[in-house]
Amino acid sequence: QVQLVESGGGLVQAGGSLRLSCAHSGRTSSMYAMAWFRQAPGKEREFVTTINYSGGSTDYADSVKGRFTISRDNAKNTVYLQMNSLKPEDTAVYYCAAVPKAWGLGPTTARGYDYWGQGTQVTVSS
Repeated sequence: QVQLVESGGGLVQAGGSLRLSCAHSGRTSSMYAMAWFRQAPGKEREFVTTINYSGGSTDYADSVKGRFTISRDNAKNTVYLQMNSLKPEDTAVYYCAAVPKAWGLGPTTARGYDYWGQGTQVTVSS
C-alpha cells in the first residue's frame, strides 16, 4: 500500500505563486509515475501534470503549460508542483496520484491511477 500526503495549499492573489508537495510512503521500493489532478466545485477531476519515475519526462494540461512545473526528488519520496502566475480559474482541490510504472509517463485520466492523496485546497483571489 502507498500513502500520499499533499501539503502547501492556501490562499493567494492572482499572479502569485504556490508550491505543493506530495510525500509518498509505503512501497517506496517500487517505481511510480506520479501526477497532479485538480477538482473545482461542481466539476470533474481534471488532469494537471504527470512525471515519469526518473523525472526526465513530464506532460502538462494546456491550461497550465508554461505556468506550472512538476518535479520529484526520489531520495525524499516527494513530488512537487510549482505553480506560478496563478489565475482565479486555478482554484480547486489539488490531488496527488501514483501508479506503479517503471518507464514512461502516467496516464492523463484519473482512472489510470491506483493511489490518491486526500487533496489540498488552492484558492486564487482576483
